Amino acid sequence: MKLLVVGGGGREHAIIKKLRENPSVETIYALPGNGGIAADAECVHSIGAKDIEKIVDFAKGHGIDFAVVAPDDPLALGCVDRLHAVGIPCFGPDAKAARIEASKVFSKNLMKKYGIPTARYEVFDDPAKALAYLRTASFPIVVKADGLALGKGVLIPQNLAEAEAAVKSIMEDKAFGDSGNEIVVEEFLTGPEVSVLAFTDGTAIAPMVSSMDHKRAGDGDTGLNTGGMGTVAPNPCYTPEIAQVCMETIFLPTLAAMRAEGCPFKGCLYFGLMLTPDGPKVIEYNCRFGDPETQVVLPLLKTDLLTVMQAVEAETLADLTVEWSDGSAACVILASGGYPGNYEKGKEITLLAGLPENVTVYHAGDRLDGGKLLTSGGRVLGVTAVGPDLRAALKDAYAAAEVIQFEGKYMRTDIGQRALAAMEV
Repeated sequence: MKLLVVGGGGREHAIIKKLRENPSVETIYALPGNGGIAADAECVHSIGAKDIEKIVDFAKGHGIDFAVVAPDDPLALGCVDRLHAVGIPCFGPDAKAARIEASKVFSKNLMKKYGIPTARYEVFDDPAKALAYLRTASFPIVVKADGLALGKGVLIPQNLAEAEAAVKSIMEDKAFGDSGNEIVVEEFLTGPEVSVLAFTDGTAIAPMVSSMDHKRAGDGDTGLNTGGMGTVAPNPCYTPEIAQVCMETIFLPTLAAMRAEGCPFKGCLYFGLMLTPDGPKVIEYNCRFGDPETQVVLPLLKTDLLTVMQAVEAETLADLTVEWSDGSAACVILASGGYPGNYEKGKEITLLAGLPENVTVYHAGDRLDGGKLLTSGGRVLGVTAVGPDLRAALKDAYAAAEVIQFEGKYMRTDIGQRALAAMEV
């Protein structure tokens, strides 16, 4: 089989490595891919993830048997719709279903209409009205840009001055472009956060192993928000009892709501959850695999990934048992110094040959130049280790992360510590 994977980051590398395990896979094309992905797939750097018509033309011209559209932007732009229109089966939601991530207003209104537990909220398209509301609000509070913003469109002002600055940045200065034409202002929830990715064909659902992300740039969850500095799986806060509550009050009702709205969701649906004193609530939905959650979840998948994705496309997921390993996985992100602010690119990366079998390096932001691997993004590599338990996985991930070198390399040193503390309670 010839496969096509749209995207070029660590998440896509994890997906590609897992797809390669299927013996029927002959070739995987990555559009655009990156320097490290080139070792596992044929990268077409000239076609970007948002070049929808070029992607479709490439798929037709190269006899693609199955496509995976991984990032949010091409999903929201209708890449799956266009591939389906030319007869190419693929994994991912169509544009109407992708609104569950592409519009915070859509998703919040969906939850309100169908009684899915989430934070109380208000929607504004006028900065003056938003500011008037915030002057009566309690802090901290959450301010979200309506549209896609590379995972950075959520601000948590601690006081009125910060809230005013957030509204100005999003709605007036257009820090996230048209994504900030509307904002959602919602109550600040407390409790452990859990990420649960799930395979779904619109009716049946197969949740993946839960995970815990580390969004802040600095140790102790300090500093600016990032796309994610590391992850661990499973999340010890997510017990079987809580999982059952989520299935009954969030997962199945969300799928039913999407069907009722005429936009059934097929693909990977990501549930960002907060385990509040009042029970689990939805912080956000994503319409695709999370990054870097994918880098710890997929290594624990025992069932063949392509088989699962084909069952989602064929709407036969209910007939398939999706199995997971009992162990744990940990991912440590190696970033360019200065990320998520300004950082330099083009630094040569030195990788250690012969990493242990349980360690995988996923390439997120690098490129090949004359045979050398150079940094090209803020998050450069994700170093993932699988172990019998979380302590073992973390030890091996950090041991491998320490020996990888590039100028300005930065990583958090406390990935997984919150999870370990939760396990001791």
